[in-house]
Amino acid sequence: MIPRHWVAAGAFTLFVAVALGAFGAHGLKQVVGPEQVAIWTTGVHYQALHGLGLIAHGLWRERAAGGATPAWLFSAGILCFSGSLYGLALGAPSWVGPLTPLGGVLFLAGWLAFGAQALRR
Repeated sequence: MIPRHWVAAGAFTLFVAVALGAFGAHGLKQVVGPEQVAIWTTGVHYQALHGLGLIAHGLWRERAAGGATPAWLFSAGILCFSGSLYGLALGAPSWVGPLTPLGGVLFLAGWLAFGAQALRR
């Protein structure tokens, strides 16, 4: 993807995070217990952080050469980490649980790849 598409993807990711955060704060409390709401909130938090990471990477790529690996890793991490937490908060089967640490590893790999790009510039 071209750099501005990553900025747009980050903005959309943040839009969804705000919407899911509002749902968690207002609608989800009516349906699940506080532990599930806390799980949901963690998913929203990490989705928002890595939405900002997508924007940062897109802006970086506008100014410097480098591949899109960090952004793809952030995106996959959001799907695995936040997605699994949303599912678990809503009662998904236990096999979804191992996706959470996989998503965390993808986030870490994304930040390492982003840092490595910065050092190579």
